[in-house]
Amino acid sequence: MEDIKIKLLGEICEFYSGTGFPKKFQGNLEGKYPFYKVGDISKSADENKNFLTKSDNYVDERIVKTLKGKIVPPKTIVFAKIGEALKLNRRMITSTECLIDNNVLGIKPKNDSILAEYIFYFMKFVKLENYSESTTVPSVRKSELEKIKIRVPSIQNQQKIISILENIDKTKKSKTESLKKLNELIKARFVEMFGDPEIKNKDKSLKKLCDICLVNPDKRKDPRLTNNDLEVSFVPMSAVSENGDIDTTNIKLYSEVRKGFTYFSSNDVLFAKITPCMENGKGAIAQNLKNDIGFGSTEFHVLRPLENLSNPYWLYVLTTFDSFRKVAEINMTGSAGQKRVPVKFLENYKVNIPPLSLQNEFANFVQQVDKSKFENIVYLNKTLSSKILSQLGDAIRD
Repeated sequence: MEDIKIKLLGEICEFYSGTGFPKKFQGNLEGKYPFYKVGDISKSADENKNFLTKSDNYVDERIVKTLKGKIVPPKTIVFAKIGEALKLNRRMITSTECLIDNNVLGIKPKNDSILAEYIFYFMKFVKLENYSESTTVPSVRKSELEKIKIRVPSIQNQQKIISILENIDKTKKSKTESLKKLNELIKARFVEMFGDPEIKNKDKSLKKLCDICLVNPDKRKDPRLTNNDLEVSFVPMSAVSENGDIDTTNIKLYSEVRKGFTYFSSNDVLFAKITPCMENGKGAIAQNLKNDIGFGSTEFHVLRPLENLSNPYWLYVLTTFDSFRKVAEINMTGSAGQKRVPVKFLENYKVNIPPLSLQNEFANFVQQVDKSKFENIVYLNKTLSSKILSQLGDAIRD
C-alpha cells in the first residue's frame, strides 16, 4: 500500500493575499495583468470553467506600482475569503500572472511534490464556512487555513485522481448545461404566456407584489407555532441553489430557531437578498418542509402567495428573470460585499398580474419540466459528489 503523507496546507502551499483596488482604477479592458475580483470567480464558475481566463478589469505596471500590488503567479487556486461569497465554495485556477482584490485569497504548491490541480479539487471540498470567524460578516484567516490537513499521495496517483475528476467534471458540465436549457425553457414559456416582466403593458392594470402576496409574513400570526418542541426544517443559504433546488432535511426544534432566523411555510417563495447570492439567482419554492414549517437564513426575503390571487410557481419564476434581478441590484442598499435588496423593493415592484387560471396552467407546465430538472439535480448533488469523494477520500478524510 502506498505511503500517503499527511501534511498541513501551510507546509506545502504559498498563500497570496489580495490588493486593494480603488474604483478609479477599475473598468480598463486592456493592460498587462488581469485584476480578478470575486465577481470574476463567480462568472467563470457559473460557466463551468476551472481556469480564470478573462476579467472585467486589467491594469498595467504603472498602476501595479501605484497600488503596491502583489503579483499572483499562474496555477494559483483563488477563492472568496469574506462575505456570503465565501459560503458558495467556488474555486478557480489562475492561467497567467495576475492580481486579486483583497476579498480574495490564493494558494499555490510550494514545489512539485503536489500538483496545483490536486489542490484545486481538494479545496472544492473544503467548506470555508467551517473555518470562518463567527462575526456578522463571515471571513477566514490565512492562519486558520494553513492548519488544514491534507493527505498527499504520490505524483503518479495524484495524476490518476486528477484525470478521473476531470472526466467527472465533463459529465457535470453536460448535466449543468441540460439544467440551464430546462430553466430557459421555463422562462420562454413564461414570456410566451405573460410577456417579459420588465416590459410593462400600460393598457393593463399594474399591481404591486404586496397586493398579491405577503412579503416576509409574520410568524406571530401562525397558530402552529405554540410548541417549542415542534420539529421544523432549517434552511441555511447554502441549502438553496441557483436552480431552485432546496435541501430541507436539516431538522431543528422550534425553540432552537424561533429567534434570529427567517420564518416561512410550505409553498412560500424564498428570495436571496444579499450580494452575490441575489445576483447569482439563489431562490426556491419552499417544499417538503417538516410539519410544513421552515426557518432559515436572515438573508432571505419571503413571498407568500395569496389565495385566489397568486401561484408560487408564477411568483418564483418571476424572481428568476435577469431583468428582475438587475432592477433589484440597482435598488440594493448597504456597503460593498454586504449589499441587500430592501423589502420595499419587493413590496412596491409593479407587474402585470395574469388571471390565476393562467398562473395555474403555467405551474402545471413548470412541474412537468421540474421532473427532468430533478433528475439532473440529483445527479449533480449526489451521484457526482459520491464519485468525487471516492477519489478524494484519502485527501479530505480527517
